Amino acid sequence: MPVVIVESPGKVEAINKYLGSDYRVVASYGHVRDLPAKDGSVDPDADFAMLWEVDGKATKRVGDIAKLVKDTDRLILATDPDREGEAISWHVLEILKSKRVLKDVRVERVTFNAITKDAVQTAMKQPRAIDEALVDAYLARRALDYLVGFRLSPVLWRKLPGARSAGRVQSVALRFVCDREAEIERFVAREYWSLVATLATPRGEQFEARLVGADGKKIQRLDVGTKAEAEAFREALERGRFTVAEVEAKPAKRHPFAPFTTSTLQQEAGRKLGFSPDRTMQVAQKLYEGVRLGGGETVGLITYMRTDGVDMAPESIAAVRRLIGSAYSERYLPKAPRKYTVKAKNAQEAHEAIRPTDPFRLPKDVTRHLDADQARLYELIWKRTIASQMESAELERTTVDVLAEAGGRKLELRATGQVVKFDGFLALYNEDRDDDAEDDDGRRLPAMSRGETLEKKAIAATQHFTEPPPRYTETSFVKRMEELGIGRPSTYAATLAVLRNREYVSLDKKRLKAEDKGRLVIAFLESFFARYVEYDFTAGLEEQLDRISNHELDWKEVLRDFWKDFSAALEGTKDLRTAQVLEALSTLLGPHIFPDKGDGSNPRACPTCGTGTLSLKLGKYGAFIGCSNYPECRYTRQLAAPSGEQTEGEGGNGAEPGRRNLGTDPATGQEVTLRDGRFGPYIQLGEGEKPKRSSLPKGMTAANVDLERALALLALPKEVATHPESGKPILVGIGRFGPYVQHDKTYANLEKDDDVLAIGANRAIDLIVTKESGGKGRFGRAAPEGRALGDHPALGGPVVARPGRYGPYVNHGKVNATLPKGMALESVTLDQAVELIAAKGGATPAKGGRKAPARAGKAPAKAAPAKAPAGKAKGKGKAPAGSRAKTIADSDEVPFEPDAPARKRS
Repeated sequence: MPVVIVESPGKVEAINKYLGSDYRVVASYGHVRDLPAKDGSVDPDADFAMLWEVDGKATKRVGDIAKLVKDTDRLILATDPDREGEAISWHVLEILKSKRVLKDVRVERVTFNAITKDAVQTAMKQPRAIDEALVDAYLARRALDYLVGFRLSPVLWRKLPGARSAGRVQSVALRFVCDREAEIERFVAREYWSLVATLATPRGEQFEARLVGADGKKIQRLDVGTKAEAEAFREALERGRFTVAEVEAKPAKRHPFAPFTTSTLQQEAGRKLGFSPDRTMQVAQKLYEGVRLGGGETVGLITYMRTDGVDMAPESIAAVRRLIGSAYSERYLPKAPRKYTVKAKNAQEAHEAIRPTDPFRLPKDVTRHLDADQARLYELIWKRTIASQMESAELERTTVDVLAEAGGRKLELRATGQVVKFDGFLALYNEDRDDDAEDDDGRRLPAMSRGETLEKKAIAATQHFTEPPPRYTETSFVKRMEELGIGRPSTYAATLAVLRNREYVSLDKKRLKAEDKGRLVIAFLESFFARYVEYDFTAGLEEQLDRISNHELDWKEVLRDFWKDFSAALEGTKDLRTAQVLEALSTLLGPHIFPDKGDGSNPRACPTCGTGTLSLKLGKYGAFIGCSNYPECRYTRQLAAPSGEQTEGEGGNGAEPGRRNLGTDPATGQEVTLRDGRFGPYIQLGEGEKPKRSSLPKGMTAANVDLERALALLALPKEVATHPESGKPILVGIGRFGPYVQHDKTYANLEKDDDVLAIGANRAIDLIVTKESGGKGRFGRAAPEGRALGDHPALGGPVVARPGRYGPYVNHGKVNATLPKGMALESVTLDQAVELIAAKGGATPAKGGRKAPARAGKAPAKAAPAKAPAGKAKGKGKAPAGSRAKTIADSDEVPFEPDAPARKRS
């Protein structure tokens, strides 16, 4: 019986059904081996030999696959149709070779772009060998990410306390977020005025015209810069006689948009649906792998969602055109199919666009089988695909020039309008935009003729001020990354997650704000590793990697060229002194950390002693600002104090870098502050001998603390439930060992997925009664058996629906999720339970659960994997605590992060 290996367990059932009982389909759960998370896994001195290690939790799975292969004569590697999928197939094959189970076994590689019966069966008829060039490209990326991460990050740890890591792509992405922050800080608002006349035709129809010229000179948007100038123009217009100078109406067309790529899907889902890039990919993965429709059939609803291509298969285009012809009039169907192309740097990776697997599967027909997010994303993809083959919209753009004559002056005004003559594809779909640019769609101007006299109704002079460039949203971040040619769209969500986890950036009103920690890292890299955070250099390296996968470059040559210069840059920092680092950082960050006060005073003068000079200092907890008169003056503050706020602390050596005022407690009138202490940040209410304080729970960062959260923390401990037997209160609070719940003298620690500020009565009672009953739960010897729903498709382990004191809930491991109102215990499905558990925080496995293994790379010279035990590799560097066996999401393209999560195959 042939053995078929796929990546995700979510695909196994559907593919097995399509192939029939003559095939055995098993999942690898993503990568089965990886580079150990320590320096030496890639050895430049041995021609970039790569040391591989089978993931501990994959050992049994690999053994099971080997047993199946041993009893077959045909192995079919059917992992995803991208570079990463090619690498996974290569890894599986190399491990099986090392186990010597491939004797007399025919090995084939197949790919399918959609999980449908036709796509899978067609792929099986077109086997090929593993594409070595794609594997080489994967290996080059993996090696580069490790070389940059494990050699550059230790430099940061030594020279810049508080810095977490750097990466080939991560640091460049961080740079353009920091650059935007610097632009905003440097921005100086400029005053300007607009003049708009409300006019009427002889028939009484009104419209607005804007001043665009005076006395033969054009007037641009910012040309009228003062109130006096604006008043002079307004007075002239008030006296003016208005006539129509010119009327021009031009036909125009608006063409439909290409079907979605990974990047454009992330952008449009962010704009239209409010999805983060990460959420978009999670939902798309589920739609691709398949959902259970009527009759119990599992069907993939969309094609593969990691693609740079915009074209569709001819049979798909034909089906879409049939749908348009039947659902709309012939007027909406172009005479010839539309063909879209993209300047793909790598033709082998220019897969089909993201589209529905069957356009006749209408959104309204599948909605009842999907959750809300899946239904919304499927509808978006469906509409974009159908609209891409519809007729163009026909428009009419009208421009009316108006002449105002007053006291010898000739003032020119202009009115524009645009109307849709034929909606075409706009009847179904229109793309949202990131900017707030004016749009005159639908603005129809009244009929006018040249020489016609117009009546003045009103003249308005309005003051405006230019605004700084906006911070990036996650959507515009993705767009900018693609424009710069940095990384790959399938990795952008993971890159964002790394930057936020490192506290290099934060989300402020849904926009990415560069934090001081991130700006320090970028300032350091720009000072001493400038080339490696340049946009052009990173994009150029990306292009070389694409040429590798296109058989144009040797991957080892690319690595040798990179390492020659990079190792020299590393060597140049060995004797770098703290004074040099501080001087470089102060130069680059001067406008940020010592902003101009606007009153002519010295921004670096100490506000406490008046004679000292403020300067950047490095302490054991990171960078801070301190007075030069320490220890006589103990003034310190964070790098960038809010405007108008004076911060001070004690310990000019950096033991307590300062405090931040969060506001006033409305109950007591006392000041609430966020402070940095010996054991991390904490909240304090007022001053005095013993003020009320609260530490921050794990997972809450100082950047995310506002007055509301601070007051909630200061209110702890508080009552959250009543014990079901004693009737006494159950309290929740934060203690020496973290968040807890308490009943009388019984204490139970909250688990990592519990939120101390949001824990409910049901969960609190569970924790207390479980602790009191020796771990048996509040229902007696054990929690009620409930209804088994099956194993978790991604993490393994049973998912169970159970009754609870405060309503039914579903359980997986240590994660409990209450069923929403209206969802009965008897009717909840496995898919619904998995979604509820993910929303509760169960997207990552609880302790003891199964994780999707990380991705990996290639052994030197494509030899069998090395058998050296972990920890025996060459290298001086050491990974940070907690980094072992955790790798990068889409690790061939995402910058190195010692403890970034792997891209799960769920």
